[in-house]
Amino acid sequence: MPFTPKTPYLTTDGIIELYEGDTFKGIVLIERSNDPKGLALPGGFVDMGESVEDALRREMKEETNLDVQISSLLGVYSDPKRDPRFHTASVVFVAQAQGQPKGGDDAKEAKLYAIDEIPMDQLVFDHSEILKDYVLQHHENR
Repeated sequence: MPFTPKTPYLTTDGIIELYEGDTFKGIVLIERSNDPKGLALPGGFVDMGESVEDALRREMKEETNLDVQISSLLGVYSDPKRDPRFHTASVVFVAQAQGQPKGGDDAKEAKLYAIDEIPMDQLVFDHSEILKDYVLQHHENR
């Protein structure tokens, strides 16, 4: 009988910096249509045989209809309590895109937010912590 390890579910999340030409407009958040409901970074599960980078590009396209270019790795978030459904470990990337976000897949809506207008108290999972890390590491340099 093969050994089947029990490990956290591997996910990926993206902080999509939306640009119009060279002008930074804000980041894209989604309104989740599945539980837990609320605002979230777009993202999802990594499929077998898929790299986390490919999973990120696929999930961003499915949930926001945007083609993204990955610029950096923000970090790995793996607190066992980060997802109320089960233990996940998420690889979080910063990526850029141009265009108009449009919700799809399990995102009922995709919307652009200026950094200082993000409703942090409406974010699900640990996404407010992730966005605080992003602001400290990336946005303050603008």
